[in-house]
Amino acid sequence: MKVKAALLRGAGQKFEVTELRLEGPREGEVLVKLAASGVCHSDYHLVTGDTEHPLPVVAGHEGAGVVAEVGAGVAHVKVGDPVVLSWAPYCGHCAYCQRGQTHFCATFVEPIWQGTMLDGTPRLYDGDQPVYHYCCLATFAEYTVVPASCCIPIGEDIPLASAALVGCAVATGVGAAIYTTPVKPGETVAVYGCGGVGLNVVQGAALAGAAEIIAVDVTEEKMALARQFGATAALLASEETEAEIKALTGGWGVDHVFDATGYPAVQERALRAARIGGSLTLVGLAPMSSTTQFASAVITRQELTIRGSYYGTVHAPRDFPLLLNLYKGGKLKLDELITETYQLEEINEAYDALLTGKVGRGVILFD
Repeated sequence: MKVKAALLRGAGQKFEVTELRLEGPREGEVLVKLAASGVCHSDYHLVTGDTEHPLPVVAGHEGAGVVAEVGAGVAHVKVGDPVVLSWAPYCGHCAYCQRGQTHFCATFVEPIWQGTMLDGTPRLYDGDQPVYHYCCLATFAEYTVVPASCCIPIGEDIPLASAALVGCAVATGVGAAIYTTPVKPGETVAVYGCGGVGLNVVQGAALAGAAEIIAVDVTEEKMALARQFGATAALLASEETEAEIKALTGGWGVDHVFDATGYPAVQERALRAARIGGSLTLVGLAPMSSTTQFASAVITRQELTIRGSYYGTVHAPRDFPLLLNLYKGGKLKLDELITETYQLEEINEAYDALLTGKVGRGVILFD
């Protein structure tokens, strides 16, 4: 079939909205008609070249839509089902899956970085040239073919634009606070970076019962939004930020710091906001070639913990419905995350807005 998609032909180029050929789903795969796709900074790493990936590629890894066709062997979804897409397909039987770490599934790691389906081949073509899929999803397109385990069925009463955000920003941020770290009731938290992921770290810390949640970013608009999502204090980033955080916590520093920016220089500074015995969780995606330097003697003497958080340590079939139930119960904000909507043809404008510090999450809507 022919589909309209945003194609990235090479690093340093703009997205090109064009018509591509999409093959139908094979065994264990699902064709999804996209309703919405989130505009995430991780996809822009393909444009800058900070993430190395086969090109040309259709990016997009945060989406929701309706099942249009199922391949052989697919039983948990059927045509017409609304679904949220997870960018972490899993086999269920490798060593990581057996340990409950499906986001590390050994079966999918290699093909996902090859930009193919799990059988090592793509479904997208520009003429006769293969086009690669980012994160097995390629949601910057009208339709996409994905591994069946990427499809998490949801209720028909949930707006698909809001549900789409659960597939990355919400799961990553909330999961980092309640699973990866995890935050305990009464503890104190600082969150550096209040974009789509950082706001959800704030939400996750609030859900976990944190007593103080200090948000840090570079604009007043994001400070206001962070308070709306549960921050008890908000600081404009400056050379005094870490001192201000310690002043707000009686001179101690916070129990847990989260970096949602992915900038090594910010990560290095953020560690100084943690109390002795505290932790820093790296949530934001840094460029592949970057390194972060920490004072190892300080880490040892202060028993500091530095950890990574990949996809919020979530198990999508379990946690996506849980998050959506929290939303339906009024305990998790999704609608409020969406501050701008775009058509696919406006994808470059959407990224221009993201890069200039627009608050919240931009979402591409499909007709």
